[in-house]
Amino acid sequence: MSSRSSLGTISSLSDVLRLLFSRAGTYPEGAEHLSAAAFSPNTPPGACPTCHGLGVARSTTEDLLVPDPSLSIDGGAIAVWANRGWQGVNYRRIADELGYDIHSPWKDLAPSVRREILFGDDEPTVVVHAREGGNKRPYNGSWQSAEKYLMRTYAKTEAESQRNRLEPYLVVGACPTCRGKRLRPEALAVTFGGNDIAELIALPLSRLRQVLDEGLGTQARGEDQHGAPAASAARALVKDLGGRVDAIIRLGLGYLSMDRSSVDLSPGELQRIRLASQLRSGLFGVLYVLDEPSAGLHPADARALYAALRELIAAGNSLLVVEHDLRIARRADWIVDVGPRAGSEGGRVIFSGPPAELEDAGESVTAGYMFPDGPPRRHALRTPQAWREFTQLTRNNLQDVSVTIPLGVMTTITGVSGSGKSSLLTEIIDRVDSDNEAGQPRQRIISIDQKPIGRSPRSNLATYTGLFDTVRQLFAATPDAKARRYTASRFSFNVEGGRCPTCRGEGFISIELIFMPDDFSPCPTCQGARYNPETLEVLYRGLSIADVLAMPVTTAHAFFADVPAVDRALGVLTDVGLGYLTLGQPATELSGGEAQRIKLATELQRPGRVGTIFVLDEPTGGLHPANVHALIDVFETLTETGNTVIAVEHNMDVVAASDWIIELGPAGGDKGGRVVAVGTPRQLVTMAKSVTAPYLAPALPD
Repeated sequence: MSSRSSLGTISSLSDVLRLLFSRAGTYPEGAEHLSAAAFSPNTPPGACPTCHGLGVARSTTEDLLVPDPSLSIDGGAIAVWANRGWQGVNYRRIADELGYDIHSPWKDLAPSVRREILFGDDEPTVVVHAREGGNKRPYNGSWQSAEKYLMRTYAKTEAESQRNRLEPYLVVGACPTCRGKRLRPEALAVTFGGNDIAELIALPLSRLRQVLDEGLGTQARGEDQHGAPAASAARALVKDLGGRVDAIIRLGLGYLSMDRSSVDLSPGELQRIRLASQLRSGLFGVLYVLDEPSAGLHPADARALYAALRELIAAGNSLLVVEHDLRIARRADWIVDVGPRAGSEGGRVIFSGPPAELEDAGESVTAGYMFPDGPPRRHALRTPQAWREFTQLTRNNLQDVSVTIPLGVMTTITGVSGSGKSSLLTEIIDRVDSDNEAGQPRQRIISIDQKPIGRSPRSNLATYTGLFDTVRQLFAATPDAKARRYTASRFSFNVEGGRCPTCRGEGFISIELIFMPDDFSPCPTCQGARYNPETLEVLYRGLSIADVLAMPVTTAHAFFADVPAVDRALGVLTDVGLGYLTLGQPATELSGGEAQRIKLATELQRPGRVGTIFVLDEPTGGLHPANVHALIDVFETLTETGNTVIAVEHNMDVVAASDWIIELGPAGGDKGGRVVAVGTPRQLVTMAKSVTAPYLAPALPD
């Protein structure tokens, strides 16, 4: 998705709102009627002419263009002109022909001359007589100011390297014409209920719904300038728009605004937005496939999701849902349980039938969690080593919030969707980093997020964790490798010599398709092995380096049991539930949750690190209950060795296993961002203001 795509565009809310402003907006006296397209920043009729609908404008200054005024133009004073490249030579020659002094220090030139060179509007063409190097024949040279050269080159170039070179000379700020609203002045002059369209798009959906109704109320009282036809159109369009907004709010997304960029939406949010659109589609006889729709949802928000799913079924549709949330599984009409474990030990249908019959499926790991035969696991509260106070935390909907975090134990930040949990976590990280830089007692903090561990297939589990370095050394130490004088670098698929020359160590080749995404197929030379035949001839305990990369973590753990550096890394990967991944699993094939756990395992394998704060944002995303319990054991190991864990979580098993809880709320968006409850799990379930309490209580033992 592009940066111009937003919640409003992918949900069609923007289409209806633009139509509302076109047909029923309040226009200034004598203003021309505008089409719906004129209210879109993504169309020529609507986009601000200055920023082209982006909302930001780029400009430059003399200080940016001339970082060292002691230099002359000939000596490279105007940094944006690459002095050694053709452009630098060309503009230096033209400046000389125009009579500018290119040999004196820039600071000695008259201010009017400096302004003319940097920001002038004139673009003369002069005959340039080359005086140094190469072909010295005269040619016609076209002049433009340094600013014009910078702006035009930046706008036209499609080369990322060129843009990166030019960006240091630019300053980015709100567009002076539209003030960041992205639209032409004519469109911003039209209002509904006293608000322009940009103001409505920026409101949380829960507030937008109220403002639309208030706008209709203003019309009904005769305080607006609409005629009768416009008022009728407004009622119809507000009803349509309101219904669409209500469907999204029901799914717990009322805290989002229409201008929220699609790239900033989580997969779970995107899926629920699309689900809301289907609820109003009126379709029947459709098979809907959903992949973990409850991802990122607090149990209180999940209730609305259950209702929405049932609504689709009631309309005559079928649902196929991949889920780990047992609350959804229990409400299903049919369950397919795949296992019994992951990776090479899975892939079989263990059970297929009504939920109630899963209890008797002997091989099912899921059955033990859906039908537990005992009380919830009891966790002994740990005693904090100290407490650290964070005051005046402000970000997004957090406004001047203060929290106290216990050290040496586990703290969970919970609350309904959009209540400010991730913002609080980010503020805590920034505050610790800021205090460290200010010279206060240093506190090591590690943020383990779900960003990819790499953006190409060359990055994989083995390389990221560092265990591959030891593996390559083991191969280099074999008698065969020594006889061939192969070093450890020979066994790297990123280095020439050992890798396959056809695919350059990637294991596949890409086939460019003109009108479709590129296709990938195994390398015809190495068949995906990544290495050349000579490298693959070297064996360690009967296996080639490609065989080792193809091994699952659990298998490799047994294979390298007597190699401490590798054994330790593989053991931790197994502990965090990643035993099914292969050592060479490309980073591009890993989910966000898998990437996060690989990062956690990488930190855990490093010995002697105590007193560290580990922060994680929804680490159980995409995890089966069995994996969740394994992750809880990892958190307990971390705290037992003197570390601190702070996690944003909705999983009640994790919340119940924590030592301290901070609940934000009471709702999402502008109705959230406040601390509504703090305490131990036992204390929280007694607090009337806690939305989490009713869902946490069943996860605690009696």
